[in-house]
Amino acid sequence: MVEPPVTRGKFITLEGGEGTGKSTQAARLKDYLAAEGHNVIVTREPGGSHGAEEIRELLVSGATDRWSPLAETLLFYAARDDHLMKTIRPALNRGQWVICDRFADSTRAYQGAAGNIATDLLHTLEHGVIGADWPELTLIFDLDPEVGLARAGRRLGEVHAEDRFEKKGLAFHARLRQSFLDIAARAPERCVIVDASLDVDQVTHAVTTAVAARFPGAAA
Repeated sequence: MVEPPVTRGKFITLEGGEGTGKSTQAARLKDYLAAEGHNVIVTREPGGSHGAEEIRELLVSGATDRWSPLAETLLFYAARDDHLMKTIRPALNRGQWVICDRFADSTRAYQGAAGNIATDLLHTLEHGVIGADWPELTLIFDLDPEVGLARAGRRLGEVHAEDRFEKKGLAFHARLRQSFLDIAARAPERCVIVDASLDVDQVTHAVTTAVAARFPGAAA
């Protein structure tokens, strides 16, 4: 008997500045989708595969000037290539839903808009590495960067500091916030802005509402 073809899974990314609560909401979204009968994995960038996690250690710690924006971009795309090849594409091809905490929009914001990397270079890397495997839905968590940095500072006190980007200063993070809003405005068919200043349960409600609207068959 011939097995029916596996329906490709869905790809959702969570984006935004520091301290916006993406990791918490990624875990809650996984629980929501699992309760609806979906097979779900949560992953992250930089990271999400063995090789990409090794590159993560180079990117998120150390002095703010450890890498130039160009070097950061190339390292992020080396990690993203491994992540896509080893984790994201195999999961989607198995029919799993993939929730990723950060993806290419973070590179557009952090290294592109805030780091002044040329758009043409980013588009070339996106074409060569990502190809057609862009997320169907991107949730952009919007928050005053002063609030976000304060939250991130409290969180980082609990573990070894992955604080290289947090230390780049308020002006940098203000440019990041605007860049994410610009990304959402340019791609409304893919992006939904979530008010991350709300209570955590209200944010979860906004997230699940956006997912149910974008994927009408997601909820039972």
